[in-house]
Amino acid sequence: MSVPPRVLTVAGSDSGGGAGIQADLKTMLALGVHGMSVVTAVTAQNSLGVQGAWELPVAAVRAQYRSVVDDIGVQAVKTGMLSSAELVEAVAELLGGTDAPAVVDPVGVSKHGDPLLAASALDSVRTKLLPLATVVTPNLDEVAQLTGVRVESEQDLREAAAAVLAYGPRWVLVKGGHLAGDAVDLLTDGTEEHWLRAPRLDNRHTHGTGCTLASAIASQLAKGQSVPEAVAAAKSYVTGAIAAGFALGGGIGPVDHGWAFRAGPGPSGPGTPAA
Repeated sequence: MSVPPRVLTVAGSDSGGGAGIQADLKTMLALGVHGMSVVTAVTAQNSLGVQGAWELPVAAVRAQYRSVVDDIGVQAVKTGMLSSAELVEAVAELLGGTDAPAVVDPVGVSKHGDPLLAASALDSVRTKLLPLATVVTPNLDEVAQLTGVRVESEQDLREAAAAVLAYGPRWVLVKGGHLAGDAVDLLTDGTEEHWLRAPRLDNRHTHGTGCTLASAIASQLAKGQSVPEAVAAAKSYVTGAIAAGFALGGGIGPVDHGWAFRAGPGPSGPGTPAA
């Protein structure tokens, strides 16, 4: 039997299962790759918010990473919640020695507004992590955190992208989901521009959207797609997942990572996004 492409997520655990490594691994399964994990932090989290977070020691994170990469190998790495400057710098050092594309989701706050990255870690993200990113996927709040640029309209997305690219990633995907109107994202390497549009869906159950998108991009890169191809395919998958998001608990429910399996057969098996 052929071995599927291998993708590693380096992120925090979401006990509610909607975001973090749980969302990452579900996304990877849905898209036909083998997901592996390095847990950076454990959160007590549900549909109402984050009730607690506990960072793992750097030694534990480093050991998990080396254990996977040295034996199994990876075709792509995705980073999520890194919580502290010490963890950011350790993960950056590990990524720097890994010959695989890296998708960096610069997680700053949860869907409910709970902080997931210490303010003291921002400079390490800018100077250590972003220069190693094949693609970085900030939302508008994270752009403001990292660069000070505040996006008020679609026209501001170019300025936001340029400010992030100044820190050295190869590509940036600025997610405009917090703007009014259609969900518009800008993918650019400073030369090429790709505008990705999707209708805004009337569904409040969107927990895990950012984790899911970054993991979908990493999965498609591991399968050999170019960055523009991977991002377009990931956007399509996430749009379907948001449309199928469901209520869970008393607050904001998750996107449905398995929506394609429930959508009926398509050209590529259980659902077209698995291609």
